[in-house]
Amino acid sequence: MASTVGYVEDGDVRLVIDPGMVRSRSLILDPLTARGVAPDQVTDVVFSHHHPDHTLNAALFPNARFHDHWAIYRDDEWIWRDAEGYRLSPGIMLIRTPGHTFEDITTLVGTREGIVAFTHAWNDATSQGDRHAVDMDALRTARKRVVSVADIIVPGHGPAFIPGPETPL
Repeated sequence: MASTVGYVEDGDVRLVIDPGMVRSRSLILDPLTARGVAPDQVTDVVFSHHHPDHTLNAALFPNARFHDHWAIYRDDEWIWRDAEGYRLSPGIMLIRTPGHTFEDITTLVGTREGIVAFTHAWNDATSQGDRHAVDMDALRTARKRVVSVADIIVPGHGPAFIPGPETPL
């Protein structure tokens, strides 16, 4: 059930993506420590969707703003905004990619290697379908959208992959 947890830095933004279920919190915290980042220095956390396997360890980051499909949360503030096109920084943008859930979002990150998409549109690189999807047609549309912009895809439960003609849509 371990989710893929991502970390991105862009300027002052220190972003964790999907801090969900892992067998040990050290799998999230040790790589941050190795980069010189303490949990209280993480500025933002993005939830691709609200399943516990992607959100369970959010409280590790006490000073972060939390982003989902329709709002930003911090302390006792709830700031409404649509995720579609929302920029956390010049190089980090959110887009809506429903299908697995109606509320799924993808985090797009501009890097030297190209656009990296952190998404649950795929469980892993070989995911033909999604037995938990609420809307397979929407999921196919989301996958096509992600493939059209991403050079590297980081799926919800597996290692990153480079999309190509064999990538399941």
